[in-house]
Amino acid sequence: MILSLYIARRFLSLVGLVCLVFTGLLLPIDLAEQLRRLGDDGASFADGLRLAALNLPAALYQILPLIVILATLALFLSLARSSELVVIRGAGRSALRAVMAPALAAMALGVAALLVVNPIVAATQTAYEREVDRFRTGISSILSISEEGVWLRQGDETGQTVIRAARSSLDGTILFDASFLSFDGDGSPEMRIDARRAELASGEWQMNGAKIWRLDRGNPEARARIELAYALPSSLTIEQIRDSFGVPSSIPIFELPDFIRQLDAAGFSGLTHRVWLQLELANPVMLAAMVLLGAAFTMRHSRAGGTGIAILTALLLGFGTFFLRNFAQVLGESGQIPVILAAWAPPTAAAMLAVGIILHLEDG
Repeated sequence: MILSLYIARRFLSLVGLVCLVFTGLLLPIDLAEQLRRLGDDGASFADGLRLAALNLPAALYQILPLIVILATLALFLSLARSSELVVIRGAGRSALRAVMAPALAAMALGVAALLVVNPIVAATQTAYEREVDRFRTGISSILSISEEGVWLRQGDETGQTVIRAARSSLDGTILFDASFLSFDGDGSPEMRIDARRAELASGEWQMNGAKIWRLDRGNPEARARIELAYALPSSLTIEQIRDSFGVPSSIPIFELPDFIRQLDAAGFSGLTHRVWLQLELANPVMLAAMVLLGAAFTMRHSRAGGTGIAILTALLLGFGTFFLRNFAQVLGESGQIPVILAAWAPPTAAAMLAVGIILHLEDG
């Protein structure tokens, strides 16, 4: 038990060290990228540094499997150079038993990341997207989903229009049972429109079965009129609506199931968010698989030779598993493969492959 705690503690300290190294690498690179993208929009050096700091947790969280495999390689290489692996094997521990301590530590790290780090990343990612939107357009997200339906916002310096719909098409450009409430530049209500169907096309909302109330003077109901077809100018584009969904990582894991249900009720596709949810749940297994892959090729004495080839092979398998998971994520989000298969197959296959290699090479 003491030996297992010793190995696990060394592994976790190396994970922290690798995280610090990647922080030193990613922060200045992201700072330069933020200044390049938003410099023309008035972003200063302090703004770029703040945006880079907000984006850093998401970047580190995304590459956590790569951080784990690098820490695993560093752990077992250091144990091999100090001959501690020889002592461990001489004490009667099998290779598979020796690697269980860092593998379980990696799974515990994955669970902690899911419960603690994920909400932090969601908060920083939301703040990052809000700041980027402010620099690019001067406004925040134009779309939100709630239990009441779909909410949109459009407008310019002359006024704003708030839109609510019971449901919509998958891309948000067709609204059903929609209400449009327009305000003038001073924030006073100006007009309300209820429509059975409204479609965004060519810079305007084309409505069917619209009832229009003027709210700026007189009795609105007495002056209301019904139009079979009506067009309301709009500054929205399909790209703006799509980008307003943000990324699934900006939603805490505890709120994601309810958000998916709201997407389904509003008529949007929640497939991307379902894949992300399963990927998050499978992340502890992914981290354990990375430990097993790294250990499979480095649990040998350094005098045995071929260390460089073993490290390169482990890195290639680890990076290959990481990119295979990303590729499976794309296939899952497009509906080409089931969500469960996209999220759980790569880490499970990698773990089984690594265990087979360890049993073959180290335990005969």
